[in-house]
Amino acid sequence: MHNSNVLVIGCGGAGLRAAIEVKKAGLNVCILGKRPRTDAHTVLAAGGINAALANLDKKDSWQQHFADTYLEGYGIGNPLKIEIMAKEAPELVKEIDNWGANFEKLKNGKLDQRYFGAHTYRRTCYSGDFTGLSILKTLLKKADELKIPIYDDQYVTDLLIKEQICFGALSFSIFSAERTVYLADSVILCTGGHTRIWKKCSSRKNENTGDGYFLGLKAGCKLIDMEMVQFHPSGMVSPEEIEGTLVTEAVRGEGGKLFNNKGERFMKNYDPIRMELSSRDRVAMANYNEISQGRGTDNGGVLLDISHKSKEFILEKLPTIYKQFLDFQNLDISKFPMEVAPTAHYSMGGILVYPENCSTYIEGLFAAGEVAGGLHGANRLGGNSLAEIIIFGKRAGLASVKYSKKSNNHIRSLKSITLAHDNINQYIKNGNEEVRNLKHNLRLVMTKYCGVIKNKKLLKEGLNKVEDIKDKLSDIDLRKNDNYAEDLALVFDLEASLVSATATIKSAIERRESRGSHQRSDFPKIDNENSYNCIVSLDSTNKKIEISRENVKPLSQNLKMIIDSSNRDEDIQDKLLE
Repeated sequence: MHNSNVLVIGCGGAGLRAAIEVKKAGLNVCILGKRPRTDAHTVLAAGGINAALANLDKKDSWQQHFADTYLEGYGIGNPLKIEIMAKEAPELVKEIDNWGANFEKLKNGKLDQRYFGAHTYRRTCYSGDFTGLSILKTLLKKADELKIPIYDDQYVTDLLIKEQICFGALSFSIFSAERTVYLADSVILCTGGHTRIWKKCSSRKNENTGDGYFLGLKAGCKLIDMEMVQFHPSGMVSPEEIEGTLVTEAVRGEGGKLFNNKGERFMKNYDPIRMELSSRDRVAMANYNEISQGRGTDNGGVLLDISHKSKEFILEKLPTIYKQFLDFQNLDISKFPMEVAPTAHYSMGGILVYPENCSTYIEGLFAAGEVAGGLHGANRLGGNSLAEIIIFGKRAGLASVKYSKKSNNHIRSLKSITLAHDNINQYIKNGNEEVRNLKHNLRLVMTKYCGVIKNKKLLKEGLNKVEDIKDKLSDIDLRKNDNYAEDLALVFDLEASLVSATATIKSAIERRESRGSHQRSDFPKIDNENSYNCIVSLDSTNKKIEISRENVKPLSQNLKMIIDSSNRDEDIQDKLLE
């Protein structure tokens, strides 16, 4: 057993930022992670972090950042959560830079800012094309200075709940299989999304499998807008073992151009004003259409070209991408174009939280980062995810401190702990199915039946195939091994992925329109008369996923005035030429 005031699950940027705030307040905190702490998913957020600093474009403001985020999310994001991010980003971006993130600077010493797709102004601060890595290293250094314990070989199988109150979690070591009961006054989930359940995805092996969503659902939380999965326009297409690996939006932000196999710069047909700097959902749709309609490359991609820029420029602005293509394809992007295709990249839905304090429907349980929904609506702007993790990571940390300090009674339940152990024990037995095959099959199903463009027939067929895989879950062959528990972790990953896949498909069936990243060929238009969020919950047996609709949160009068007066209609041709 392990005791602390606050338990953080997830050792990426959101989890670290939350834990730092707890420790600064004088409380005991520990972090659990299932990946090496230096290689959390945060490292893949390469291009930059947004803050309306107006260092280059003097007209920029938090109000414009709010308008860009709300409107490009197609009006279903939570206005209060967006407002908080837009207002607090400048201060916290400067803070993380002062802590050591070392973002690029202008000659006057202020932070440099680059264009990202669908932003009205330059507001994306960056460290080359490795901004997420820079932020993660900075937060790890800060956590080390504060002597925050990080256990990054732990797989959490269950949150411990009694009377709708969370009092900890049960985990096992992936290396030794040893189980630990972590008792805490409050728990913060920072476990990422579920994009690994698609074959072409920017996530790595054994991450973003939806385990945080499943933990939350079992505990009694609700999910929001699980159908809203962002397919990034540019993932690598070969070799197969790294298919989907992200090619950062910074390539387009620094002047990259898209071409089809006819040599046409095709974005002129989809967004003639913003071209390659259009929003991610539109560029992804454009790339998908060019490929599916026969204008793609032999490898099933389109061409992204930055070779008109000098090699020195590319090495300064895009060093990681330059090395990535050399390593995997022996391709010099300063001389030749890259082949790219849409890749499942970001889960915009997630656990339903209250924006002010990141609390959930379960007392003592908080969520921040990609695992939490409500910020991005139907389309995420590049650069907002890194802002999200430091802003709401901090808020979740502060809220958990406040909750923990007022907790007079330490809720505990031996029954909950026993049930959590039983949940692990049920899978340790002989069987006829192999977990890796089932995981691979699920990824193929989601890619084919719940991809960039969907329809009811595809979604229904996909749901049936997910159910077929789910039926095999109880027949997985899993032998007890006291020195190795990766297969056990894979089983729980698969269970969570199946639940997340079901929630995603059922939500996609419920949303009978095309909005942002959610595109249906049988409902090709947006339903402007009905703006709603899709809400996911488990029934009373904790087995069946139920979907309902909830009206979107209305704009306050002040925020409505900001939207009405935003400068998004101005001509941005000059931006595209820089």
